[in-house]
Amino acid sequence: MSVQAIDTLPAAMRPLPKPRREWGAALRAVRKLVKDKEDTTQVFEIMRALNGTSIRDCYDKMLTTLSGGRQAFERKELVERLMDDAWLDQFAPGTLGAAYRHFIRSQHLSAEGLAEVSRTTGGDIDVPHPHAWMGRRARDVHDIWHVLSGYHRDALGEACLVAFSYAQLRGLGWALIAVAAVLRSSGGDYPYARAIWQGYQRGKAASWLLAEDYEHLLGEPLEAARQRLGITPATLYNAIPAEARDAAVPQAVAA
Repeated sequence: MSVQAIDTLPAAMRPLPKPRREWGAALRAVRKLVKDKEDTTQVFEIMRALNGTSIRDCYDKMLTTLSGGRQAFERKELVERLMDDAWLDQFAPGTLGAAYRHFIRSQHLSAEGLAEVSRTTGGDIDVPHPHAWMGRRARDVHDIWHVLSGYHRDALGEACLVAFSYAQLRGLGWALIAVAAVLRSSGGDYPYARAIWQGYQRGKAASWLLAEDYEHLLGEPLEAARQRLGITPATLYNAIPAEARDAAVPQAVAA
């Protein structure tokens, strides 16, 4: 189809634009994130700028199994489940769901809060399209992966989970954040960079988590789920004292 013919089509009928990597925008966002690790908006800006076709590729991969294909067909929104307090309250002690419930409530987090931040970059995360649904799914499992991986929300834990997520999702945005964390990690007495690298290795060795049925998974005993999914212990991260983990990625002094 010619360019002129495409231009005459209604907007909803036009081919999706090919994702372009915007390294300048990504690097600016990384600098802001280094100054303030709580500025989650910059994480989504980096993903928008660099992840290219990774979410589309994840969607295609999901269709290669019966379970993944069923979930892609049903397109349930995880955020709706994860915001249902009555549903979360049903999970018995020792399950992944109970651990996730404790994690978000003790940290004063919410799945919808993360969703709201993701909308600030002006992307197409909420459009009615399978690839956008996959993007929302990748967003909404982030805190579940915190619990599954055993990484907390300190600076080192976030950096390790970013490396873990890159191994799972293959988006360059995750890789850039992990590399930036390694470059800024202070040496001292603790193996910060090695812990981040182990995060990548753990993510690579684990089963592909996006295809999991999370409504079922949250009901599984946490340790049994980790074993089934091949999620090994975070030995290097766990060996670093909790009070030293935020020092892993020292925040830059604002100019």
